[in-house]
Amino acid sequence: MGKMEEGARKRRRKQNIQTAVLMATAGAGLLAWAAIAPKTLQLLKYVPGQDALLGYRARTAAGRLVTKGYAKWVKSNGMKFLRLTATGERAFALEKAKAALSIRPRKWDGRWRMVAFDVPERQRRVRAQLRSVMADIGFLRLQDSVWVYPYDCEDFVAMLKADLKIGRSVLYAIVDSLEGDAPLRAHFMLPKG
Repeated sequence: MGKMEEGARKRRRKQNIQTAVLMATAGAGLLAWAAIAPKTLQLLKYVPGQDALLGYRARTAAGRLVTKGYAKWVKSNGMKFLRLTATGERAFALEKAKAALSIRPRKWDGRWRMVAFDVPERQRRVRAQLRSVMADIGFLRLQDSVWVYPYDCEDFVAMLKADLKIGRSVLYAIVDSLEGDAPLRAHFMLPKG
């Protein structure tokens, strides 16, 4: 395996652990630190042999959540708790929306959902993050700033716009027909028109 692939695999693993800690914390509202490791283990479904490192990885992921401002440590009755902040709650809602989008409806309604954006150069990190999230969800890039998806994703796009604070720079459209959509239909495994 090449160096880039190995680095990407490590980043994905860290992100998965961080997401699991975020989900576990949000699920409990106020979660005792001692309970994070078993809940994280259930969420991640790790392969045998990884259990010994799980507590360390969960603590590290929790630290990253605190550093990003998604969570904060609270002490009560001699125990340490992890509590989500407002930013963390928004991130949790975004993760839930991503999960909901991955469950596709049984039948396509024949409409394309398009997201077009014009994020200024001074916000290039936000633009890169927007592209990354849309690619992760399964959107297909039609042009540099135009992405397409076959299923309803309006709520997700609205949350994404609010989370990234780029509401006016992003447009959501529902298109009944799209010229030359055969490659798109093939990509999303949809019936031919």
